[in-house]
Amino acid sequence: MSVFLRMLLAPALCLMLTAMPQAGAAQTGERTQEVVHLWYRMILELVRHTPTYTPPVASRTFGYVGVTAYEAVAAGDPHLRSLAGQLNGLEPLPQAEGGAVYDTAAVTHAALSTSVHALFANTGPTGQRAMAAMDRKLDAMVAEGISAEVLARSRALGENIAGHVLSWAQDDGGANITNMGFPQQYDLTAGPGQWVPTNSIVQQQKPLLPYWGNNRPFAMPAGSTCNLPPPPAYSEERGSEFYRQALEVAETGKQLTPEQRNIARFWADDAMLSVTPPGHWVSIALQVLQQQDADAATTVDTMARLGIGLADAFIGCWYSKFEYNLVRPITYIRKTGIDPKWEPILITPPFPEYPSGHSTQSGAAAEVLTALFGEDFAFEDSTGADDGLKPRRFASFHAAAAEAGISRLYGGIHFRAAIEFGLEQGRCIAAYTNALETRN
Repeated sequence: MSVFLRMLLAPALCLMLTAMPQAGAAQTGERTQEVVHLWYRMILELVRHTPTYTPPVASRTFGYVGVTAYEAVAAGDPHLRSLAGQLNGLEPLPQAEGGAVYDTAAVTHAALSTSVHALFANTGPTGQRAMAAMDRKLDAMVAEGISAEVLARSRALGENIAGHVLSWAQDDGGANITNMGFPQQYDLTAGPGQWVPTNSIVQQQKPLLPYWGNNRPFAMPAGSTCNLPPPPAYSEERGSEFYRQALEVAETGKQLTPEQRNIARFWADDAMLSVTPPGHWVSIALQVLQQQDADAATTVDTMARLGIGLADAFIGCWYSKFEYNLVRPITYIRKTGIDPKWEPILITPPFPEYPSGHSTQSGAAAEVLTALFGEDFAFEDSTGADDGLKPRRFASFHAAAAEAGISRLYGGIHFRAAIEFGLEQGRCIAAYTNALETRN
């Protein structure tokens, strides 16, 4: 919690804000960009400390926050095309009054503040204080140099945009999370190769969010749109493909190199201990945007597309997971006698194995970011620096996605098929995001 407090409540944030450009219409774009970056940094910390924020839930929030920020900036930028009519069920959003003056930074801050307070309403007291502190600092920053009339009009538009998006979100199937996402009643499927709980935690004797794949996606038509072929046929016979892939996981886990251990830890992104897997890719995008000194339009376009791609990736992945309901490596490796006492270096998540969520969402994220920045865009990722993880460099977004995928084999929680097919599924899902038209 110390990182959370230091970044959000302590003087570092104050210094960042006082160093920002202040009044002047010419500086509105810079202030808007800073508003977006600061609210995203807030969200990444809130994700770490808010009950119910498992990876699928986090991806949903990144989707809706991305749309909100984009539409807030698009309301004042004639070069940006609204996503209304392009995303499933999104009706035309509130518009600026013709001839009236607005401040885009103020509109964007009001929209993001409204959205984040609603989406993180269940965060704890520290998170609530952090959001209040952010509001106070950004309220003062966006008000500098504009009239009370313009400020009030801008705030009203931002709040209305956020309210419209939040209303749209209410009937997507993922708005209400109870019991941390674990159903009170759920009948496990019996039979060889079917998923069974992998720990003794009472709550996790049912799988996490088993109906998430039925949620309304953002850009792809349905959760089943990019469904996958079945995994290798389940078999406990030595020499079968399924046995071979399980043996690979077991033997790899026993012989991990220091580099493989580092990779597994770097991409672990456990819920409540990190920014989560979708948050990791959001962090990467924010780092790239800051390094590129991207303008506000590019920033919100990137974050909207990434959020949409990540949210759809988890819907598609979860649809497939519960269609195939495949057993986890730890269960199979122990049951078949490959190693009755085998332990992976990462904690096995409480839901079916196939495909890999890390792979699907990383494949989608890499495809979205590659479309925006190019095939050979090299970058350094320092997402885990505050947690003691050394930055890693990648030659491309696809290279990072491939490493994120194979990290789950090193961690002992996925078979190779889940990784390879998951990356393909992510690329398929991202095609719908990349087809969105955001520029006039």
